Amino acid sequence: MKTGIHNLTEGKIFSTLIRLALPLMGTSFLQMAYTLMAMSWVGRLGTVSHPEIATKSEAAIGAIGMLLWLTSSIAYLAMIGSEVAVGQSIGAKKMKRAAIYASHSTTTAIIIGTIWILTLLIFADRILSFFRLEPEITADAAIYLRILTISLPFQFLSYNFTGIYNGAGRSIVPFKNNAAGLVLNMILDPILMFALGLGLHGAAIGTVISQLFVFILFFYQIKYGDRILGDFSFFVKPKAIYLKRIFYLGTPVAIMNSLYAIINMNLARAASIHGGHLGLMAQTTGGQIEAVTWNTSQGFSTALSAFVAQNYAANKLERGKKAYIYTIRVMLSLGVLVSIVFILFGARIFGIIVPEENAMKAGAEYLFVMGLVQIFMMFELTTQGMFNGIGRTIEPAVISITFNALRIPLAYYLASRMGIVGVWWAIAISTVCKGIILPVWFAVIYRRVQKRRPKIG
Repeated sequence: MKTGIHNLTEGKIFSTLIRLALPLMGTSFLQMAYTLMAMSWVGRLGTVSHPEIATKSEAAIGAIGMLLWLTSSIAYLAMIGSEVAVGQSIGAKKMKRAAIYASHSTTTAIIIGTIWILTLLIFADRILSFFRLEPEITADAAIYLRILTISLPFQFLSYNFTGIYNGAGRSIVPFKNNAAGLVLNMILDPILMFALGLGLHGAAIGTVISQLFVFILFFYQIKYGDRILGDFSFFVKPKAIYLKRIFYLGTPVAIMNSLYAIINMNLARAASIHGGHLGLMAQTTGGQIEAVTWNTSQGFSTALSAFVAQNYAANKLERGKKAYIYTIRVMLSLGVLVSIVFILFGARIFGIIVPEENAMKAGAEYLFVMGLVQIFMMFELTTQGMFNGIGRTIEPAVISITFNALRIPLAYYLASRMGIVGVWWAIAISTVCKGIILPVWFAVIYRRVQKRRPKIG
């Protein structure tokens, strides 16, 4: 049963962390690339004489992107639960228990995913009307969303399998699967959108086929390939002791990210009110571009979570501390570089996705403000991985929820005085606060847990 796992409690810290983090970052970038690629093709739907076709379609994609963000946030419940529970069980040399947790998290993903997808399918129009877009944009977005619901239950399972592989130190497997799916999507999008004339909805169909393909790869590998953790069942009658642990670990992270998505949906609504479809497009598309640093940080955060989970359970927390220090140094260097690029070349970068003058101007304003706070965002996300690894998922959730919630009143206040740019500054101010407070809080927590032996449920 040990052939499917990697022991993270031994070996050189930095090289082990990098080998774990790079595939995780790659996976995050690939997941981001699905949306960015769709946006790039959609941005070319309009003609030179009708550029509004492209910007309106981008607004529809942006609204859908917000809901997909919320979907992935809900999927984090099973993903983080499996990642930490499996990782800590492996670190404690309890392989049978790791397999039991894998079965329970998969069952959780199936149930929650089915409920959520039915909600989106039934209430698509009402949910999308929240963004206050023009009726034709909302109608197109609703059709797009309903097409995507075909694949979303399988996407929930893919997220869960990703957590299991991450906890076992096998982050390269999700990366390869998502890379294969992206290649397929790259081939399908132009064929469906332009050659077959399906336009905007062709992008949705391409995503559905690609996500189903990724799930099939996971399914084959787990059942017939390396058989990670043995032949664990995908659907079991849950036992309270294991289900409680998965929900304890995963719920704070899922709630935190879900509320973050909901808050950003409200900010997108504010952007739509104060800037029209161009304002919404600037925030949602700009957010996808900004995800370069978000996904890099999230990759290291997830790597730290898996790395620390195993070492914490093996009473080697000092290895986790050293990994954190290494990561902060990398994030600081990368954050400075990305900030400079966003501030100086925002319009050019935005033009790669939407080559339209007004869109580029609006996007440049967004990237300029966000470029000023990239380092703080990276500090926040990296520190979340440390908290998750030691099983303390509540603290970062509290910090994130508190300051993200403050964005809404601050955005409306600043927008009433500064226009659409006020929304961007509300996001920036809260990002600075989180990036300072969370690392300081972790330093306090670390001193307490350093003297205690972990209690693994």
